[in-house]
Amino acid sequence: MLRRLHPEQPESFAFSPANQKWAEAQITKYPEGRQASAVIPLLWRAQEQEGWLTRPAIEEVAKMLNMAPIRVIEVASFYFMFQLQPVGSVAHIQICGTLSCMICGAEDLIAVCREKIADKPHALSADGKFSWEEVECLGACANAPMAQIGKDYYEDLTADRLRGILDELAAGKVPVPGPQNGRYAAEPLSGLTSLTDHESGRTQYNASAQLAVDIGDTVKRIDGTEVPLLTPWLGKGGAKPAKPAAKPAAKPAAKTAAPKAAAKAEKPAAPVAAPAAVTAPAREKKPRTMAAPRKAGADDLKRISGVGPKLEGVLNELGFWHFDQIAKWTPEEIAWVDSRLKFKGRIERDDWIGQATKLAAEG
Repeated sequence: MLRRLHPEQPESFAFSPANQKWAEAQITKYPEGRQASAVIPLLWRAQEQEGWLTRPAIEEVAKMLNMAPIRVIEVASFYFMFQLQPVGSVAHIQICGTLSCMICGAEDLIAVCREKIADKPHALSADGKFSWEEVECLGACANAPMAQIGKDYYEDLTADRLRGILDELAAGKVPVPGPQNGRYAAEPLSGLTSLTDHESGRTQYNASAQLAVDIGDTVKRIDGTEVPLLTPWLGKGGAKPAKPAAKPAAKPAAKTAAPKAAAKAEKPAAPVAAPAAVTAPAREKKPRTMAAPRKAGADDLKRISGVGPKLEGVLNELGFWHFDQIAKWTPEEIAWVDSRLKFKGRIERDDWIGQATKLAAEG
């Protein structure tokens, strides 16, 4: 299927302050130079904010991740979960048209969409509240036919029930998701023969439908008011736009002057514009190293979360054998070590300094 950007586009796009903070926190999950890995989460957040993916939104994500816009367009046009045209302001209806649903009446549901929304898929209803499309299997075959509306499944549908759901949504209500024919979950139509706990009245709906009812966000788009993204890799402060430099052992600023080896600095990589969420790299300074471990033997550096056998070997080759060596690294020294590791950014992301300090104190 050919997927192209919609011919009518808004002039600009900007994340809301809350979504901007969320996006910047997502970027910090990835090592320096790997920010493009956040492209799908950021595109999804942009779609949730606007309802569909606009060209300005795609270009803004490309700018934040230092990617060529065409690369982001390739991602957006490849995955069918991204809508490249306007969708209904209330809900976008996705009718499953694969084997089980088609046998059980999906064509009747599509006929309702043509009748009440628009004759063609991806077209807006006259009032702009709804749009629809036929999709591939959504995995609820035992409850066919079904449709996904917003975040939830509406199963065991009939044409009349789908009409009723659309009327309720248009009136500002959110129908209860799940089976629409009285079934609790996906048990036989003849009734349950086991796992009958729900019949005692302890739960009104199955777990998925009950959660949807409790949260009440079936057709609500993510807008930043939801539970904030937890970013434990940034410390206890929660989501932050950028991570500050790792905390070094207390040393006066005067002792961090440029090293003698600066004149022999390695050839730098081509400069890349870093997104707002990434702090500028610190100047490098070689830490004090050791040719061999102390007489008592080397510490097991693998006890530091994020250090495996290979990284331990690299650290040993660089001259680091003990926790107290790592605990004393300054930001400049961290930069020196980081540039010699294959997994850049791991030192700060996994807080090696804090872990090593604690392990060294334990003896």
